[in-house]
Amino acid sequence: MPDKRHEASARPVQGRIGFVGLGRMGTAMAANLAAAGREVIAYVRHQSRMDTLASIGLKPTTDVTDLFGCEIVISMLPDDDAVLDAAFGRTDPGVEGFAVGLRRGAIHLSMSTIGTGAATHLATEHARQGQGYVAAPVFGNPDAAKTRQLFIVTAGGLVDVERCRPLMEDLGQKTFMVGTNPAHANLIKLLGNMMTATTLEMLAETVALVRKRGLDPKLFVEILTTTMFGGRAHRIYGEKIVAQSYAAGFALPLALKDVRLTLAEAEAASVPLPSVGVVRDRLLTGIARGYATLDWTALGLIAAEEAGIKADRP
Repeated sequence: MPDKRHEASARPVQGRIGFVGLGRMGTAMAANLAAAGREVIAYVRHQSRMDTLASIGLKPTTDVTDLFGCEIVISMLPDDDAVLDAAFGRTDPGVEGFAVGLRRGAIHLSMSTIGTGAATHLATEHARQGQGYVAAPVFGNPDAAKTRQLFIVTAGGLVDVERCRPLMEDLGQKTFMVGTNPAHANLIKLLGNMMTATTLEMLAETVALVRKRGLDPKLFVEILTTTMFGGRAHRIYGEKIVAQSYAAGFALPLALKDVRLTLAEAEAASVPLPSVGVVRDRLLTGIARGYATLDWTALGLIAAEEAGIKADRP
């Protein structure tokens, strides 16, 4: 007999799109889907968000059952537990997840940065219920989300990924398909974040030294980013560290969450990541000093303080 779920997945996306996780990133992404002509059902838990979300073209709801008829439900949530709770619910407060009523053949498109274990569990449970699961974590901040400049790394069943591809094209500038195992997309995302984090730490340390020697940090970063270090991370974050711009795009606790997930992956594979361990300690230092609401560019502030440079605390 033909695979009914396969046939359903092969059809173009025409129905409603659910969206769970309407923070700064999620709201920008959901708004782009609505602007592209999609009917987006935005699930929130607080009635106070309803008017704001409706004003940008979404159809907000506080009733999770409104997601049950969606073809695809997108999640953009902060961590493993939040995604698992949204999909499968919690028994303690009696919160119901959307997967319990999501129809067979529907797809959960998870765009959150989560661990590989959580991704594997999500894929297994959705498959058990006849549903698809696609991992599609993104590289980019809320500003990039608003302008559809995200880079998306995706993995999952080939037909399910193709079903989701039009939505990903509405959200980002490029999508990288990395295979059929959703966990692989999340591992790549975590490792990318670690490369950015260690770049930030190195920028923070060198800029602190430049400042302490009385040199112009702006000129230093300009020289480096127009010669040997012209990548996006060096240019974007170098300028922010020099400008002491610490407004949260990716707050320190979220960065620490990704660091811990990556170190757990490394330990499981017996691969030392000493530079990531340094970043973990710096992030903990910043949080202990009351910087939990700041962006991970605050690694520059922490490095300056460690070097004895007086800085105005945000």
